[in-house]
Amino acid sequence: MIIAANLKTNLTRAKTAQYINEVENFLNKNAISQEVLVFPAPSSLTLHVGKVTIGAQNAYAAQNGAFTGEIGNEQLEEFNIKTILIGHSERRHVIGETQEEIVKKFNFYKELGFKIVYCIGESLQIREAGDKVMMEYLYSQFDGIDIEYENLIVAYEPIWAIGTGVVPTSEDIVSVHLKLKEKCKAPLLYGGSVKVSNANVLLGLDGVDGVLIGGAALIADDFCAMVEFAQQIENK
Repeated sequence: MIIAANLKTNLTRAKTAQYINEVENFLNKNAISQEVLVFPAPSSLTLHVGKVTIGAQNAYAAQNGAFTGEIGNEQLEEFNIKTILIGHSERRHVIGETQEEIVKKFNFYKELGFKIVYCIGESLQIREAGDKVMMEYLYSQFDGIDIEYENLIVAYEPIWAIGTGVVPTSEDIVSVHLKLKEKCKAPLLYGGSVKVSNANVLLGLDGVDGVLIGGAALIADDFCAMVEFAQQIENK
């Protein structure tokens, strides 16, 4: 399974380094074989060699240049980073990234061979419009995206469930995941109010290949507990 922590705009460089070391020590001590990804804030990116894969939450579709406030591949190269999160709902709906901009970014980092965690999701309004409308909306977020890309991971995050504590029913998650898998064969993660109290159930659902965790991953012990759930499920 794939267990990913999106640390968002949290933790200083020093706290992030401590966090990564704690997770790395846990993985080694407990012989964890799951794929573990950590996406720190841009100012807290670090060079790390081990079981934990460090990824970028975002980067501009350029090697470098006059793009104030952005980082490019040159900055990622400094830390040997070859994993990136693209299309997160906060980039789409808070920052205002369009599908065209997201596709440009996807293609740029695809050409560089990056592992791409590509996020899709729907608002509550779209969900309440019915399954047909919802699935058409989710599929539309694949427009321009190479869903056959060998280093693609898809993360399904219902926007209305992110950070709210509200989680779709298990039946709803399985239904959406299985429909998405008909469209795209890449590993499919679930994200949206994933926490220690529900991760074990979510990881065991049909069609769920892992989880993308936000705020509940900020405490290393909690994140490690969720990694251990995945290991236990695989060992059964």
